[in-house]
Amino acid sequence: MLTENPEKLILKAANNWSIEITPNASKKIEDFSTILEKNTTVNVTFLPNTHISETIETSKKLFESGMNPVPHVSARAIRDVKELDYFIKNLSETCNVTEVLVIAGSGKKPVGDFHETMQILETGVLQNYNIKNIGVAGHPEGSPDIENDVILDSLKRKYEWSRKNKIPIYIETQFLFDAEIVLSWEKFVRENGINVPIRVGIPGPATIKTLFQFAQSSGVGASMRIIAKQAKNISKLFFVQAPDKFIFDLSKGIHNNRNCLIDNLHFYPFGGFKKTAEWAKALERGNFTLNSNGGFSIHES
Repeated sequence: MLTENPEKLILKAANNWSIEITPNASKKIEDFSTILEKNTTVNVTFLPNTHISETIETSKKLFESGMNPVPHVSARAIRDVKELDYFIKNLSETCNVTEVLVIAGSGKKPVGDFHETMQILETGVLQNYNIKNIGVAGHPEGSPDIENDVILDSLKRKYEWSRKNKIPIYIETQFLFDAEIVLSWEKFVRENGINVPIRVGIPGPATIKTLFQFAQSSGVGASMRIIAKQAKNISKLFFVQAPDKFIFDLSKGIHNNRNCLIDNLHFYPFGGFKKTAEWAKALERGNFTLNSNGGFSIHES
């Protein structure tokens, strides 16, 4: 039951958000400080068929613009320990990186020795270069390629590694569209003894068509029905949908459970990096008005 002003709940949920960028998208931005506030956390992807140097250069560009770059370390895209050492050493020395997101990666066939996150963690390379905070992937809707019990076991092993090595980890989820699903999953994670912060993946404002395409290609599960239903209406395909109702529902769920592990929002800029960043900044500043349908409208100007 709500006992606090809804606007305050939304502001609490939106505090200290992060955003993602690809090396290719970063080439279109000369200076990130013209778009983002200083020290904004920006995840830098390491996608299949890209080179380590692209992630390093993008991280360096962000660092020089006053941002906090969090590079992805994709296990299946790294050949061996030597290449991993080169990667983390460069990130540490040129970008002062102390936080990374370690993932298995979307490539179906590993390019080298690694195929899962734990293999990267167990090399000891991250500790060697003063990495102080490590993100790992979360799948509130499961994965089309991995059984749910395997996913849970993997999270437990990462949590135990974190405790043993005294290096904090957090879970960053895939993007989804339904607050009820992620709140239920958070409870499941917590009840299984995994007590770490969770950053929820939020799709930034984008057309229904764009969101549907990304959801299909990314293996989004049950919450995809929300977008699929709207995508059936051709007249709505180019309607821009914002995640306001999702965030509002999420903020209420966080408030109603004082043990909730969710503490950050992570934006996926499917509708454009600048557009998503402006929307998120306006949200954090409180430039919004509640709507009667349970969402809110952003005032970006």
